[in-house]
Amino acid sequence: MEFAAELAAYVPRSEDEAADVARVRALAAAGDPFGRAQPVHVTGSALVVHPPTCRVLLRWHERMGSWLHLGGHVDPGETGPLTAARREAEEESGLRDLAPWPERAHPAILQVVVVPVPAGRGEPPHEHADVRYVLATATPDAAVPERPSAPLRWVPLADAHELVDEENLREALARLAALAPSP
Repeated sequence: MEFAAELAAYVPRSEDEAADVARVRALAAAGDPFGRAQPVHVTGSALVVHPPTCRVLLRWHERMGSWLHLGGHVDPGETGPLTAARREAEEESGLRDLAPWPERAHPAILQVVVVPVPAGRGEPPHEHADVRYVLATATPDAAVPERPSAPLRWVPLADAHELVDEENLREALARLAALAPSP
């Protein structure tokens, strides 16, 4: 599904999320919502899960100083945040079997949230309009961090909220828990 159509069909679950979705829709309507030169731009990320064990993969993000989900910028030529989320998750975890979950044929946005990003690596402070999905793997033991400073950790979904610092990520984990069966 084209990003604009996917975004138009998405129903926010709170007033704060509705405001963030409105900002993303305005970005999309204005032209290139993915351009990194803009002070706010759309990114794609994923909560990577292993459904049989109800575990989620977290990555230490050195710049942010916390455990986060996987994801990043939409690269030129990519069709939208889902493509970026899958590519970034593969790069950051080494997992090559990632697929949308719970319905492989019907990928769905899990959450849309605008988050602040501190200055770093030659970039001024800016915001990411993060569009989040759920991707599943059948091969969790194949996960390998892309570099030593970005370790990975499989965590039972029920315990993941204790490791993350961001309230918006705790909300994403709660939404994921509502989709996941108990182990």
